[in-house]
Amino acid sequence: MRYQNMFETVSANNHLAYIPFVIVGDPNPELSIQIIDKLVESGADGLELGLAFSDPVADGPVIQQATLRPLANQFTIESGLNLIGQIREKYPELPIGLLTYANLVFAQGIETFLNKCRNVGIDSVLVADCPVKESRLFAKTAKDCGIQLVFIAPPDASDDTLQQIAQNSQGYTYVLSRKGITGTEVAASKAKTDFLQKLRQYNSPPLVQGFGISEPQHVFDAANAGVDGIITGSAIVNLINQHYNNPQIMLEQIGDYVRSIAEAAHTDHGSVA
Repeated sequence: MRYQNMFETVSANNHLAYIPFVIVGDPNPELSIQIIDKLVESGADGLELGLAFSDPVADGPVIQQATLRPLANQFTIESGLNLIGQIREKYPELPIGLLTYANLVFAQGIETFLNKCRNVGIDSVLVADCPVKESRLFAKTAKDCGIQLVFIAPPDASDDTLQQIAQNSQGYTYVLSRKGITGTEVAASKAKTDFLQKLRQYNSPPLVQGFGISEPQHVFDAANAGVDGIITGSAIVNLINQHYNNPQIMLEQIGDYVRSIAEAAHTDHGSVA
């Protein structure tokens, strides 16, 4: 319901939902909570949080660098989930999604992992290296645990795959503006957009665009393409990478950046919808 409420609220105002991404526990647990607080107070409508993983194949070098710090600090999956539980207590109505990898889920056991996610108040889980054709591995257990599974829709997917994604993704569908890994180096304006209309025809949940969104103009491009929300990750994580040894500057710059994206997302996009 949290995602539904969020999308209904932003849609009523012709806004896009803004969902920033960070790695939990980075650069350390205390600062991680301060960073997430800064995201929320600066205009985030929801959160997408990642667990540090030694082989994050969907992520570019910026996020890969960030995952090294929690791993070096022996910040475990359990620690990460407990931190998310603290965030849930602070923000009871905020949609919180978890981005993770199959190895982390299987290492815990699917049912154990998803039950832990439910217990700390996570709404959705996106297993970045699990294509929709493998959704049966998680689907029944996720449903039993009350966890919504989110799937990634790449721009070159076949119609059959897009239909499967639309039918199986819950909460929202994570749409890629381009192929490849995360990062800020390719503008979202180069995005392929015709597949978005197909997802809508197949009754997909709301479309949230990630990859390649790093500045306000990219948000307006995404609105023109017809998505319902946007995710930025690498641009925020890059600020953490640059300034984690000076927390005050880091938090100020994150706040300034997130506000700039939130303002663009929360512009009235009715004329382009």
